[in-house]
Amino acid sequence: MAEETKKMHIEIIRQMLTLSTSAFGLVAALAWNSVIQEFVNDYVKKWLPQGSGIFSLLIYAIIVTILAVLVTLQLSRVLQKLESKK
Repeated sequence: MAEETKKMHIEIIRQMLTLSTSAFGLVAALAWNSVIQEFVNDYVKKWLPQGSGIFSLLIYAIIVTILAVLVTLQLSRVLQKLESKK
């Protein structure tokens, strides 16, 4: 019974870690979202004609996509290095 309880506690902690990591990831993503939006509003929109909201949103989407791809690639490389050291 004690071994089963220990396994359950470990699984609960593992799930709590996953949930908290996801929550902090969401908060970080929202923070970066605000930064990128401000960047587009302050530095990109002034070079665009009035009423070009869709174009500035497109630029914003491209910036976010590039950042997501770069971060994913870098994290994948770190994971590969760590797994190859096993």
